[in-house]
Amino acid sequence: MNFLNRSLVALVLAAAGLSAFAQEATIRKALAERYPNLPKIDEISKTPVPGLYEIRLNHSDIMYSDESGNFLIQGNLIDTRTKTDLTEERQSKLTEIDFKDLPLKDSFTIVRGNGKRKVAVFEDPNCGYCKRFERDLTKVDNVTIHVFLYPILGGDSPEKSRNIWCTKGDKGKAFLDWMTRDVMPPAATCDATALGRNLEFGKKARITGTPTLIFANGTRVPGAVGADRVEKLLADAK
Repeated sequence: MNFLNRSLVALVLAAAGLSAFAQEATIRKALAERYPNLPKIDEISKTPVPGLYEIRLNHSDIMYSDESGNFLIQGNLIDTRTKTDLTEERQSKLTEIDFKDLPLKDSFTIVRGNGKRKVAVFEDPNCGYCKRFERDLTKVDNVTIHVFLYPILGGDSPEKSRNIWCTKGDKGKAFLDWMTRDVMPPAATCDATALGRNLEFGKKARITGTPTLIFANGTRVPGAVGADRVEKLLADAK
């Protein structure tokens, strides 16, 4: 490529960059004027759909807009050719947590089979969905589960979490006795500051519900997913 051609390419790329910047500025201006209470926009980017832009707010909340900011869309963007939920896929990437960043010292483990696969889960003892999830999770073998007690539902959640954390026996057994058999360990006290640290970590990581699963590849999955889905996610995380 000669000097003239390189210069033309550089000019085209520069013009495209300016055009993208101007487009983003147009959308930001329109939304700021029409929706002054809209949270701060973190990023605006093109989607695979011509003329449709992704509006990212609050780190991982996603909306969509046309190129002029005249229309705002809430909902999931689906690729009908591949049956892929592009919104969910994008949010999964945005909410990933590096497994090595998890404060595993503030959790306890439940090991099944060879324990080679691993997953972390944040759970509240008063969470009905967590109980359903734990009953289903008993079908999953060859896994190490790092359980973070995460008492966010109020009531006696902190007390139940403390009793499990401070049990004189096996924390994992005490936890499963309650979650799968409704057998609560006796009242106990100890240094339970780990529970407060779990709440602080969850707040920073935007863990807003239970159960929330974190897999070895960083994938975060909220909600009581079934054993089949857990198996697939564990396989994908290798």
